Amino acid sequence: MIRTALLFAVLMLPAHPQTAVQTAPERLIGFPGFNGFPLKGSVKAGGAHPYFAVMVAGSGPTDRDWSNPLIPTPSHGGRDLAAWLQGQGIGSLRYDKRFIGSKDPKLDISLDAQVGDIKAALKAARALPEAKRKKLLLVGHSEGALLSLLAGGEADAVLLLALPGMSMGKLIRAQVKAQLNAANAPADFSAQNLGYLDEVLEAIRENRDLPAAAAGVAPGITTLARGLARPESRGFVRDLLDLDPWGTAQRLTVPCAVVWGDRDVQTWKPEVLPPEFKGAVIPIPEANHLFKRETRDRAGLSGATAATTYGDGTPLADLSPLAGWLKDLK
Repeated sequence: MIRTALLFAVLMLPAHPQTAVQTAPERLIGFPGFNGFPLKGSVKAGGAHPYFAVMVAGSGPTDRDWSNPLIPTPSHGGRDLAAWLQGQGIGSLRYDKRFIGSKDPKLDISLDAQVGDIKAALKAARALPEAKRKKLLLVGHSEGALLSLLAGGEADAVLLLALPGMSMGKLIRAQVKAQLNAANAPADFSAQNLGYLDEVLEAIRENRDLPAAAAGVAPGITTLARGLARPESRGFVRDLLDLDPWGTAQRLTVPCAVVWGDRDVQTWKPEVLPPEFKGAVIPIPEANHLFKRETRDRAGLSGATAATTYGDGTPLADLSPLAGWLKDLK
């Protein structure tokens, strides 16, 4: 349904050394989402940890396992992370976004609907036997982290994985600029393509038709523009384009941590964080966007080359810094 919400959707155990994460038993459930829309999820039981997690996937056609048909190799990073959380004593509910598997162009996939689904998942989790007498930890990944900021008041703590460090509009532009730089594109070519992208984003903001692309605009940019402006998802993109993650984070009144992989080329830790942000900031060494191990130098990675380590054959990075925060979470 949504092929592009962020550019990376188009391109795209806790100790060293690690072996592949073992999939522990889980059960399938259904629950009503926003306006009663039926959602499907998977539940893993936890242990002694006082929290139970609700996991929100990232952008595009990414399912509850964080499997995405646009990733070139089989990849189930969300399922792997749920197994890792289970190893920390934390059970979890992860669910498919409402448009996964749907071909209905009239399906409500607005920002209100998707944030409403997160709130519904939190409500469903509170009724699960696996979460009995547990607090709820809302775990959002990438775009899911941004959406989780809007629903964080319904949880007891919030964990933001690979949070976009700037508004969606600025991030899309930064991602495109980085890829043009990585390709050693001529300055005039980069300026023309970034200029066209700016026009596209402004047209979406103002709900106008997309501008015509000049002959020198790269096909990938026009494909991105069409993806962002799809009729069924345009309202969602427009509402998210200028959302300030840090201003939204300041309104959280529950414990919060932001985690970035230092080899992530899709959403990365800003050079300067707002001083008013009081949450924990946890960098993960040698970790990519899915927190899989990435030993290559970040400067040499593009969206396409980075995706080669997103698959199931790559183990999780060393998540010990995150394990420490979770251990202290009361």
